[in-house]
Amino acid sequence: MKNTKTVESKNRLSPERTTGISIPLGALCTKKNTVIGEYTVLPELAKFCKKAGIGLIQLLPVNDTGTQSSPYSGLSAFALHPIYIDLTALPEFEALYAEDKKFKKDYDAFVKDNPYDGKKRYNYSAILNKKDELLRALYQTTDIAKTEKPSDELTKWIKNNPWIVNYAVYKNLKFKYMQASWKEWKKEDQNPGEKDIEKRWTDSKNQKENLFYAWTQMRANQQFKTACDAVKKAGIIIKGDMPILMNEDSCDAWALPGIFNQNLRAGSPVDNENPSGQNWGFPTYNWKYLKEHDYNWWKDRLKNAEQYYGAYRLDHILGFFRIWAIPTRDTTAILGHTDPYVSISRSTLNNAGFDNARIRWLSQPHVPTGAIEDITWNHESAVKILEQFANRLGNEELWLFKNTVQGDKDFYEADLSALCGQEAQPRVKNVLSKWWNDRCLIEIEPDQFVPVWTYSHTTSWKSLNGGEQNTLRGLFNNAENEQNRLWETQSDEILSALTNSVNMIPCGEDLGANLPCLPGVMSKNGILSLRVYRWCRNWDNQPVQPFIPFQNLPELSVATTSVHDSTTLRQWWNEDKGAVRLFVHTYPQFFGVESWDNNRAESIANAPYSPEAGNGYMKALATANSLWCIHPLQDFLSLETKYWLENPDEERINIPGTVTDFNWTYRLPVTLEVLSKDDALIEKIKSIVAVHNGGTK
Repeated sequence: MKNTKTVESKNRLSPERTTGISIPLGALCTKKNTVIGEYTVLPELAKFCKKAGIGLIQLLPVNDTGTQSSPYSGLSAFALHPIYIDLTALPEFEALYAEDKKFKKDYDAFVKDNPYDGKKRYNYSAILNKKDELLRALYQTTDIAKTEKPSDELTKWIKNNPWIVNYAVYKNLKFKYMQASWKEWKKEDQNPGEKDIEKRWTDSKNQKENLFYAWTQMRANQQFKTACDAVKKAGIIIKGDMPILMNEDSCDAWALPGIFNQNLRAGSPVDNENPSGQNWGFPTYNWKYLKEHDYNWWKDRLKNAEQYYGAYRLDHILGFFRIWAIPTRDTTAILGHTDPYVSISRSTLNNAGFDNARIRWLSQPHVPTGAIEDITWNHESAVKILEQFANRLGNEELWLFKNTVQGDKDFYEADLSALCGQEAQPRVKNVLSKWWNDRCLIEIEPDQFVPVWTYSHTTSWKSLNGGEQNTLRGLFNNAENEQNRLWETQSDEILSALTNSVNMIPCGEDLGANLPCLPGVMSKNGILSLRVYRWCRNWDNQPVQPFIPFQNLPELSVATTSVHDSTTLRQWWNEDKGAVRLFVHTYPQFFGVESWDNNRAESIANAPYSPEAGNGYMKALATANSLWCIHPLQDFLSLETKYWLENPDEERINIPGTVTDFNWTYRLPVTLEVLSKDDALIEKIKSIVAVHNGGTK
């Protein structure tokens, strides 16, 4: 079956019903590539997919992330990660390995020190550091390194990849500064202009090192493109992943500051699971600047990806509509705001009955001396602490924060131990931070205000009478309606420009998004939405909160069992029994149960996960209206108990909100060669694919 067709009106491909797998590249293992999954393993994965009827391979991002194992913490929007380079496939490898005893010893030790046993995760830092060392040794054998001039091959490659200039100069400096953030470099290195970067690129003192990074990227590009071409030739789509945000320590934020709002950080507002919201620490985009430049940076990014992929996933697509923007001096996301936004003017508030004193009460926290005195047990020390950050309001025991305070980092970075003691200092800082966030309105710009996301929980809001609260709510609702129109216009303009700049099939990660305009904009631009079925519930229909019927899922969507940030299907079945019972009772026929046999359905749902349970769930989901069903490879492997890890938690890729060596270092419990010969697993997958393709259920 064909996987795509051309949509002439948009001059790009449109999806047809396809079943796919998702996997981090580093998780793949072959007999030859045992240390970490590398670019060259993809054709071997394609062999397995071809046998099983899988038509799509979705990869997590493969951009350079430096010392960070998270693929969503990119140091470059264009550069590939050197950690995935197959050293043995480099044209320079064979001769050096045969002739240089030290290199041979180092490479053999590298493989030996990072063994593959089908159970353990890989050591990201150790592999990264050693592979960099070995790449440098290989580079030294090239004429490029010896002459400190690019070869004809490299010269041509650089001309076709102009982004390499910024990247190479940046990486060279980062290496010299021992990987420290560029914001910690010397002033003259922090904010170079285009001319200065070009000067550093051509400077003879830096030429050899600069060309090392260019050579590395050329070799990575050659390996990845060759592998992707082989997969494409096999009739399988590769779907790439485009993180919406860039690390503030990225090459792009360093070299192209106009693209970003350096004074704002992206995140998400307060919710039940995140009482302080989420502050991701990445700068937001300056969409005005990007629009003035015809979104060329984003278009170039997509065109660069198009040489590898037939489809792409826009991470956090909500950010193209509006981003949750947080002042750079705040640690939490409580005082964040949507960007773009519609504000409420001071004159509008005045006309609604709120005089300037009332507006100050709503927009500026009034900190009582007692809030600090309750910790220090000393009025004088409490006053001295407050004097550092606030001005007293007349003779009252109330204080207003000074204009010089830019965020709660000002409290946390201060040394207050002489005033309150070392033990009490953390509590004092936490209380100051709590009061800093205690406001109903944010003065977003002079005489322009937006509501705080948690305004109804603030001291000033609770002090208002019912009429005042209703008046403010009316103003907030009016601004919200205007914002929705603003977000629809912005997102449609941006996404239309981007999706029509390439021939790849666009997908969007829209989990948790409830903007009224979002489905229409995505559909208009042919962007597939994401449906993690365990969360596809009618949450407002109490008390059952039933699953949304499969036929009601959008045709332009990707249905999936789980994602890299969630538990696997096996974990979910064992841990969320309420949802599992509801699923089995809703779709008993997929588990060999008659609709009337509630006892049998209950027995299956209450039992531990089994291959039969997984098979029933995945076949049920295969009947969804969604054009694409893409499941993590781990969930397919769970159809055979021999591939189960003893602890199912080890099969998970990432646990959001944590930074550990565990995250992002998962690897398969079996080599791809073994998978390709596993007829039992292949037949099970083929039967699931057949259901999705419209075959026998």
